[in-house]
Amino acid sequence: MTFGHHVRRRTAIISRWLHLYLSLFSFTIVLFFAATGLTLNHPDWFASHIRTINHAGSLAPAMLAPLDKLAIAESLRKTWKLQGAVSDFRIEDSQITVSFRGPGYAADAFIDRPSAHYQLTETRNGIVAVMNDLHKGRDTGPKWSWVIDASAILLVVVSLTGLTLIFFLAKRRKRGIAIAIGGLLLLVALCKLIVP
Repeated sequence: MTFGHHVRRRTAIISRWLHLYLSLFSFTIVLFFAATGLTLNHPDWFASHIRTINHAGSLAPAMLAPLDKLAIAESLRKTWKLQGAVSDFRIEDSQITVSFRGPGYAADAFIDRPSAHYQLTETRNGIVAVMNDLHKGRDTGPKWSWVIDASAILLVVVSLTGLTLIFFLAKRRKRGIAIAIGGLLLLVALCKLIVP
């Protein structure tokens, strides 16, 4: 057995193994991004279940003078079991606005500085909105961004190992390469023809 033949054989074995097990491992990732691709592209197909809840209350005056941002945010979070991260904290002469954001979720508190009374509006957008935000990485934090990047890299490796395998299937090589090129040309043609 020549060195070149050995390298080709090992490459075929490794590609097959990687493609099989990475495909199985990434099945739920592919399913998630495919399904949310549909929900994002056709929001009118999926009923929107938006639930808005209004709350009111008062903060301890000691949180406002001197202003303790962390204490204010954590008091609101604990009192109303708010989700998400603080995305905005605006301070004006007579009012403080604190906004919490998460996938499919928003909460905005408007605090009157002189009285320490506040109004809080909490909006929950349902499971489809949560999934869509996870797909886009909106209001999900930097760690979820890493998950999206890792998923993208995993799917690129699955695609490349699948493409590599066609070169080791002598009887199907020409047809497989032709179909792959046909798919690429179709995608380019659709972009040119239908994208404004």
